[in-house]
Amino acid sequence: MFSRKEIIETINMVEKEHFDVRTITMGISLLSCIREDAKKTADLCYDRICKKAERIVAVAEDLEDEFGVPIINKRVSITPASLLTSSFCGKEVVLAKALDNAAKTVGVDFLGGYSALVQKGMTSYEKSFIESIPEALAVTDRTCSSVNVGSSKAGINMDAVRLMGEIIKQTAERTKDRDGFGCAKLVVFCNAVEDNPFMAGAFHGLSEGETVINVGVSGPGVVHHALTKMKGASIEEIAETIKKTAFKITRTGQLIANEASKRLNAEFGIVDLSLAPTPVMGDSVAHILEEMGLESVGCHGTTAALAMLNDAVKKGGVMASSNVGGLSGAFIPVSEDIGMIRAAEKGAISLDKLEAMTCVCSVGIDMVAVPGDTPATTLSGMIADESAIGMINNKTTAVRIIPVPNKGVGESVEFGGLLGSAPIMKVSPYGCSTFINRGGRMPAPIHSNKN
Repeated sequence: MFSRKEIIETINMVEKEHFDVRTITMGISLLSCIREDAKKTADLCYDRICKKAERIVAVAEDLEDEFGVPIINKRVSITPASLLTSSFCGKEVVLAKALDNAAKTVGVDFLGGYSALVQKGMTSYEKSFIESIPEALAVTDRTCSSVNVGSSKAGINMDAVRLMGEIIKQTAERTKDRDGFGCAKLVVFCNAVEDNPFMAGAFHGLSEGETVINVGVSGPGVVHHALTKMKGASIEEIAETIKKTAFKITRTGQLIANEASKRLNAEFGIVDLSLAPTPVMGDSVAHILEEMGLESVGCHGTTAALAMLNDAVKKGGVMASSNVGGLSGAFIPVSEDIGMIRAAEKGAISLDKLEAMTCVCSVGIDMVAVPGDTPATTLSGMIADESAIGMINNKTTAVRIIPVPNKGVGESVEFGGLLGSAPIMKVSPYGCSTFINRGGRMPAPIHSNKN
């Protein structure tokens, strides 16, 4: 039960500190829908999603009214789609369109899981599936895609890394009328998790149940507000305050997740307690770091401050729920965080510094706009770097990068809504094509041998 004090605190967090439940995501297994024919498989997938998720939006709206906590997004994730399309190579987009239509029918914001897991090797049908991604993202509105190219156990599939650089370039070109917007719906992972409720990287893992509810909470504004009262406090005192704040945030997420799963007749999966920012003032991870004492995010000391923030968030969250999962940490997407946007605009943060920060936080190079003429091998180099960080450190890392067609450094791109806007950032003028084109598989680190 929640005490009167906790209820008042939650009301204040919502009204004054931008606290919300960022997403309720229903994971749905579609393995039973597999048929040899593309249309039959697509039709069965459409029907199953519409049946299972028909009430997700209504239930979320009811919970908003009952508990007074905004639920910003309602989403669906599915079985990695490359497993569903193995018998109809070349016709994968038929499924992508059916998934998009299902998302629109049930009214969810996004559907994730147009995905492939190729960390150790890539079959011919998986390669065909990955090659379908640019068209799939160009002809759909709500379908999101992800590809896992590495893991701490398997190493890094450098053939997939090379291919994904080309796929990102093609996706940008196919959606150039929208400044390469398709790339905002495409993530390349190392160590992807099976219960991530956040887009664009959500998919319903093979070890998950038939239907599962995963909830992502978010409270950068709440943490920032708490730290404004900590003038002159020590680092330990700041860490303790962040832990207590994360506990409160996660408690609310746990309540919403429990209720949603009961009403939707689904299993309760996890609460993801990631600090996911928005372009709104007062809802920024960058501003939390600056409140700790940084003149601007990106300066020396940023990585240390972010490491402490991420650790404290996790420690506070696991005390509030036994089912913490997903990514659970601080996100640093450039276009989606007003503080990160401004730091990039004034040159306080670079791609090199962002890469360093991803060593200690959740995800990786996220929602970064780069010049449209960036070579595909350079994009692959970024993917390889982030995958290496994830593989060696046994953590999830990712790249969601947008080479904006016909734009360069000094210009900006506007996506709107939660995706925000971003200045186009400078990339290294020196290439890595010889390295990327070697292909093969980068061996897993020695510490992966734990059997």
